[in-house]
Amino acid sequence: GILFKGSNFLDLITKLNTVVMDKTGTLTKGVFKVQKVESNIDENEFLSFLTAVEAKSTHPIAKAIVDYTKEKQAYHAENIKEIAGKGLMGSVKGKEVLAGNVKLLEQFNIVFDAEINKIEESIVVVAVDKKYAGYVLIADEIKEDSADAVKQLHENGIKQVVMLSGDKTTIVKKVATSLGIDSSFGDLLPQDKVARLEEIKKDKTRVVAFVGDGINDTPVLAISDIGIAMGAMGSDAAIETADVVIQTDQPSKIVTAIKIGKATKKVVIQNIVLAFAVKALVLILGAGGLATMWEAVFADVGVALLAILNAVRIQKMKF
Repeated sequence: GILFKGSNFLDLITKLNTVVMDKTGTLTKGVFKVQKVESNIDENEFLSFLTAVEAKSTHPIAKAIVDYTKEKQAYHAENIKEIAGKGLMGSVKGKEVLAGNVKLLEQFNIVFDAEINKIEESIVVVAVDKKYAGYVLIADEIKEDSADAVKQLHENGIKQVVMLSGDKTTIVKKVATSLGIDSSFGDLLPQDKVARLEEIKKDKTRVVAFVGDGINDTPVLAISDIGIAMGAMGSDAAIETADVVIQTDQPSKIVTAIKIGKATKKVVIQNIVLAFAVKALVLILGAGGLATMWEAVFADVGVALLAILNAVRIQKMKF
């Protein structure tokens, strides 16, 4: 289903010409799987440290890591702190553990293998007590209807589709190319996404929708003309902030929402024209002494009933 949080968004969605989308969980399934583990310490200990920290997170990558290590002994983590757009830090068995992207290690001036930057896939790098400990390689899949959704957006009047992601630029560009997205930007922190969207909105001719699902997308959803959240896997914060909620997590439903908006607007215009036309006709007939009380009743109650019946047609339309 599709939830509109107000009739004004049904109208505004018909004026959209730019759609900005997150990658993970929006265009991709957000169901990650661990593909490879590389560690500089004992692998079991490495995974125990990593799982202890990731178990406190709701991020899809964290869930994938926890699922991968569920048969192994896990340590207990304390003082978990989320560093927006970078990862997590916490205390495990008296040691400081960092788990996230390369930017997290750079922030804490931790030296790591330069080859890490050449890896195109998504990885979670880990440091224990300020020393690089290894990484986990993660894979995600593109949703089946993502490419078709982008194609249909273009066919339904959307001039530009943009993808913003905190993932590696190489991965983001690869996904964007495969889906036919006009432009894409990777390695973005939450504040970077906000800055990019504000830059897009500087063009006053643009009506911009942002589509996302994560808690990090909340600020961008809030400043877009229309915020659209993917509800099935979306965070509560994203769903609360959004103006429209796609409850099935299918990107193609964004096109459906636009079509519903256009159909609704068409019916509203039809009802307005019908009401004015009938009332004007009866008014003219009444001024000429040709209209009876029954014509007046029809102009009032009859037109209202016709408008309702016309509006009910929307429920039977297939989008």
